[in-house]
Amino acid sequence: MKRRTALAALAALPAAASLPAFGQTLPKVVFGFTAVTDFASVFVAAEQGFFKKRGLEVELKFIPINSTIPAAVQADSLQIGGPTPSVFLQSVDGGLDHVVVAGGGATSKTITGFGLVAKAGSGIRTAQDCVGKKIGVPGLGAFLHVTFRAWLKAQGVDHKKVNFIEASFPQHGDLLRGGSVDAVVSADPFMSRITDSGAGYVASYYSTFLPENQPTIIHTARREWAEKNPGAVKAFREGVQEGAAFMLQPRNNEAVRAAVGKYIKLPPEVLAKVQISPPSPIVTEKQLNYWVGLMKEQEMLKTEPAVARLIVK
Repeated sequence: MKRRTALAALAALPAAASLPAFGQTLPKVVFGFTAVTDFASVFVAAEQGFFKKRGLEVELKFIPINSTIPAAVQADSLQIGGPTPSVFLQSVDGGLDHVVVAGGGATSKTITGFGLVAKAGSGIRTAQDCVGKKIGVPGLGAFLHVTFRAWLKAQGVDHKKVNFIEASFPQHGDLLRGGSVDAVVSADPFMSRITDSGAGYVASYYSTFLPENQPTIIHTARREWAEKNPGAVKAFREGVQEGAAFMLQPRNNEAVRAAVGKYIKLPPEVLAKVQISPPSPIVTEKQLNYWVGLMKEQEMLKTEPAVARLIVK
């Protein structure tokens, strides 16, 4: 309820206050997303005209592998992209000067839209069963990879004894059917398609062990670009916040699902039942620090990120 109230207040801000000054033209933004519902607030903002009414043109561009987004942002083929927090922090650790401008989806105990999907007949049921197995993840170092390794640790399993390979979501079903992997860490709608086809089964909805309201996707830009284009950053952020507030109104459910279906190409029967991650448009230092701690446990960071400098105020 606190999240709903805060977002409703943000959405109530007069649109005129967000418009660029007379004569000012905001730059076009190419935004990179992957095929998950954690981007729903951006999809909604685009479809409902929340960016446009603030004078911002946003082109949405599909990116198959989440871990490639920071490189695309750095190359300026994307002005803003949606990496997972771990991908973002690794890119900063590697020397990229990127900052967070807004947030996407968030974790919730109610979400069972992603998990460990094992090959039919593999017998994988527990974390211990994963030892020595080959498991596909949609981005090495990305959200599902890092959180799955955290789950393995919580179950007493050394993640170094598991063989991980990078594979985009659309490949997961074929890899299982062909026997190239023993299991995948996947998400809907791809997870449901795999189980419906009989190629695999859900061995664990491991996601339910995660704490509530931790960002699954964050929207980032090059610091230099953000500093040169504060109007565009403000318009994008406010558009996402309005999109998030729109999502929380039950009467808008059909419109939200239509927006999600358009951008991640879901057929009607899948769209009707897919779980949509709750929005978390504002990213805090506390949330990023959670991810820093998780990644340090997995020896993924060589430096100590200055979290306070990583979020555009």
